[in-house]
Amino acid sequence: MSIKTVGIIGMGTMGNGIAQVAAATGYKVLVQDRTDELIKKGIGKIEKNLNRLIEKEKITAADRDKVLGQIKPAKRDAFGEADLIIEAITEDVSEKVKFFREISEVVSDNTIVASNTSSISITQLAANTKQPDRFVGMHFFNPVPLMKLVEIIAGLTTSQETSDEATEFAKSLGKTAISVKDSPGFAVNRMLIPMINEAFFALYEGVASAAEIDEAMKLGCNHPMGPLTLADFVGLDVALNALEVLQRDFGDDKYRPCPLLRKYVEAGHLGRKAGRGVYNYS
Repeated sequence: MSIKTVGIIGMGTMGNGIAQVAAATGYKVLVQDRTDELIKKGIGKIEKNLNRLIEKEKITAADRDKVLGQIKPAKRDAFGEADLIIEAITEDVSEKVKFFREISEVVSDNTIVASNTSSISITQLAANTKQPDRFVGMHFFNPVPLMKLVEIIAGLTTSQETSDEATEFAKSLGKTAISVKDSPGFAVNRMLIPMINEAFFALYEGVASAAEIDEAMKLGCNHPMGPLTLADFVGLDVALNALEVLQRDFGDDKYRPCPLLRKYVEAGHLGRKAGRGVYNYS
């Protein structure tokens, strides 16, 4: 199968990043979100990113216009022409299941349907489609245009052909693709999210201030940013959801979310996207 048209559902941080790199690679990209306003906002973010590259003299205005010209808002029915559909909506099982059941009514038998989920079972999601052998996990990382890794996750029913095609697509975007077992948190988040959670426990218990915890990991472990800064970047709600999945699916309380993390989320302090998380960005 030759992938020419890619459908992106969800134009938030991850969705617009995937749309940008796919369009820049030359794919025709169809995009959709809950409202026209969200689609417009997502495309606006892509344009802003491209303008920044123009300022750095990495691309030209003509390059920007070509990329934007590859991206088209589309109604759900139009996604039947997509060779690959990537879901990048909220990290909620019920919302994803609802979407995959709906999109199954539109896509062809040959279409690959992928989820950008960071922790939810690919096997579970695939069971809610008409072609579970054509379903795969493609976990991109934020910010998508810069981060090189894509985790390719095959569920119990995913065919080898589907995994291979998803891997080749990721490589065509200039990414490094690794094959990961369909296990809670996959590879990266199974290690990363507990580290973020432990940083919250250190803050909660007064071991050190937020800035000191971050500085300790930057200077002591040579991390490019501290775990609390990273949590703000990822989204505290995303981190909390991932921890809840890990705790539930492994049945192990070592993944119990820190009460302080939960309080931040309850307060709406979700990180950079909300203007306030562990740190204040307003």
